[in-house]
Amino acid sequence: MSEAESASSPLQALLGLLDLETIEVNVFRGGSPRGRSQRVFGGQVLAQALVAANRTIEGRICHSLHAYFLLPGDPKVPILYQVDRSRDGKSFSSRRVVAIQHGRQIFHMAASFQAEETGLEHEVPPPTDVPPPEELPSDDAFRREVAGRVPEALRENFLRKGPIELRPVARGDLFDPEKRPPQQSIWVRARGPLPDDLALQQSVLAYASDMTLIDTAMLPHGIGWFSGELQVASIDHAMWFHRRFRIDEWLLYVLDSPSASGARGFSRGLVYAQDGRLVASVAQEGLMRVRSRARLP
Repeated sequence: MSEAESASSPLQALLGLLDLETIEVNVFRGGSPRGRSQRVFGGQVLAQALVAANRTIEGRICHSLHAYFLLPGDPKVPILYQVDRSRDGKSFSSRRVVAIQHGRQIFHMAASFQAEETGLEHEVPPPTDVPPPEELPSDDAFRREVAGRVPEALRENFLRKGPIELRPVARGDLFDPEKRPPQQSIWVRARGPLPDDLALQQSVLAYASDMTLIDTAMLPHGIGWFSGELQVASIDHAMWFHRRFRIDEWLLYVLDSPSASGARGFSRGLVYAQDGRLVASVAQEGLMRVRSRARLP
């Protein structure tokens, strides 16, 4: 396998997961990556649900979605996605998607679609002090550098390449992080070219958008993922798609977390193309339940 093929294989695996099987009218089935033993990644369910909704839409583009994660997904069994065609108006269409496993709802999402039209425009500009992604070390190189500090049972999965490449502008210590303001900027990109299909591009961005939101809410507390001090999970997720983009080109994900309270962390994200266009916005609450207060003031 060539280096290019090797680099794109995790992305091809993701595209396979997004190629849902049609079971019946408005009913689709999706799988999970082989070897995953705990719970289904929330971004995967979000992306698959958006694919399912798009399968019932023609000539309109998703402009917003609002989702709730109800139960942990079981990666060992398929997920059924049932789409309710709530409304098709002159300009907008509304869909509701329910994900089911073991006879129970694990997730539901409402999404709205619009026929493209022009109108008034404005946008908040991106930060100006961000180095380009080419000047930042790759995520793969960073993981290889610190892999020796990862528990052996987790090391293989830690080093496994995912379908999305992340290049944080400022990296903290994964194992003994310092307390930092709840803000960060991360360059994100799919690990290979994608078809010129906006619906698919949106689904892959939805997948990627769930990867760093809870991390941002953890920054001011100095707690790392390997500490075992927090129980974390996505609770809800909202996205707004403003302009066309390509996730197989670098996008800047500018994140902040205005609040953590009630064992929940609230985070927001703005997604910019390299030319400065604001292409999407994201908001999420995540569970951040303290298991041990040994390290907390």
